[in-house]
Amino acid sequence: MNYLNTGNSSIEFKQTIDNPNYVDKSMLINGISHNIRIRDNKYICITRPRRFGKTINANMLAAYYTKGYDSHELFDDLKVAKTENYEKHMNKYNVIYIDFSILPDPCDSYQQYISWIKSALINDLQVMYYIDHIDNAPISHTLIQTNDSFIFVLDEWDSIFYKDFMSEKDKMNYLQFLKGLLKDQAYVDLVYMTGVLPIAKYSSGSELNMFDEFNFMNDNIYDQYFGFTEEEVKKLCQIHSKPTYEELQYWYNGYYLSNGNHLFNPRSVNKALMRGICQNYWTETGPMNEIADCIEHNVDEVREDIVNLVAGNAIEVQLDGYSVTQLQLDTRDEILSAMVVFGFLSYYDGYLTIPNYELMQKYNRVLSRESMGGVKKIVDQSKAMLEATINQDEEKVAEILESVHDQEIPFLNYNDENSLSCVITLCYLYARNDYDITREDRSGKGYVDYLFIPKKKHKPAIVLELKYNKSVKEALEQIKKKNYIDKVKDYQEILLVGINYDGKKHHECMIEKMTK
Repeated sequence: MNYLNTGNSSIEFKQTIDNPNYVDKSMLINGISHNIRIRDNKYICITRPRRFGKTINANMLAAYYTKGYDSHELFDDLKVAKTENYEKHMNKYNVIYIDFSILPDPCDSYQQYISWIKSALINDLQVMYYIDHIDNAPISHTLIQTNDSFIFVLDEWDSIFYKDFMSEKDKMNYLQFLKGLLKDQAYVDLVYMTGVLPIAKYSSGSELNMFDEFNFMNDNIYDQYFGFTEEEVKKLCQIHSKPTYEELQYWYNGYYLSNGNHLFNPRSVNKALMRGICQNYWTETGPMNEIADCIEHNVDEVREDIVNLVAGNAIEVQLDGYSVTQLQLDTRDEILSAMVVFGFLSYYDGYLTIPNYELMQKYNRVLSRESMGGVKKIVDQSKAMLEATINQDEEKVAEILESVHDQEIPFLNYNDENSLSCVITLCYLYARNDYDITREDRSGKGYVDYLFIPKKKHKPAIVLELKYNKSVKEALEQIKKKNYIDKVKDYQEILLVGINYDGKKHHECMIEKMTK
């Protein structure tokens, strides 16, 4: 394994830009280059969810900076080539590139892992500089002997923490290794490091406190280089007939830049354009049980949040950053912060939301887990609720709603409109298998409370209007008067559903079928 001044990054980046769906993020180079050899700025850690462009950008930086190559062919047609200092840093540096997610084979211990990395780097230095390495001496000792300086590109620095063989002592030894290699060393021109979770997640002391960290919650410098902006996705749609921009937006949009502009999941957009269909791509690339794992560290505090989010309600919360020092997640803020950093939730301007449809499907499954307690019991009835609605069994629909209201779940006691929406969401959760369900969707002359758009043509469309202490007839009249069926008017069957709660306990339901 070679780490020093290899051509591997150039090969990898060449393959990236040859992809017809390549999105030019080369202006990151311009932003990073300003920090070279600036003592207080030269340690940069970028953390993002998996498959959000970290490795592509790491390869790009290494390909641009590495000595011994001519990278003009790679970059002359990219945005960075139009900048004033385009050639100032090109191919001018010794680059040490380490992908920490690559393990030796076999690898059953931290000692095997770190020994492999150390020996490979020492060998590179000895071959290039004709120097000796003293056994058991830190690598920094050998690097100092070179009388040279280096840019370090360190990808997926935290990947080793997920391995079962890593003990707490191993994790601390690893942090000490990175500290000794990088901190306050004169041979360091720049360190560009990437990972999933911020350094503060693991490092409670001063081991790696020299880094400026940029993550989903605090990055207003490099945020546009990780993920696809709306403008970038629209340009990609110009060279692909399907999926449409609107489909991609529904499935994969929902993250935010610091300025409030939207950001798409890049992995999923790329795959959808290549295959011509929107499906779950990003959520299938890793252990997405992390969503449930995060929640189940503290079910009682976050259960209400998750139900509200699935119902489409934004959660107001003040998350100052991710400063957890232990792997255990014990408080609501820690859990929600972790979910933002993982990319499972979107956070902007003090509000949390579920970013997009791809992730919403995962949350639907979480609500069916035993750990959700009474919520799961409601979800278990949701198939019967859908069947009763389609069969126009008005009494059964009202009966199920009243049984839910009788359960001792405080946030389902109709304290406000959001509570009622949570009940409807849970009672119809099973329907999401067959329907795209939107809340407060514009249709006709207003905004319908719930619109059930069938995924398969043989299912009836459903237009549902809620009333509080009024009448179900009034609900159906409003659907007709305001033409709420406009978005589903082409379906053979449309069910108009009115539900009223009298403010005490009683629910009423009226269902009317329209056919073409």
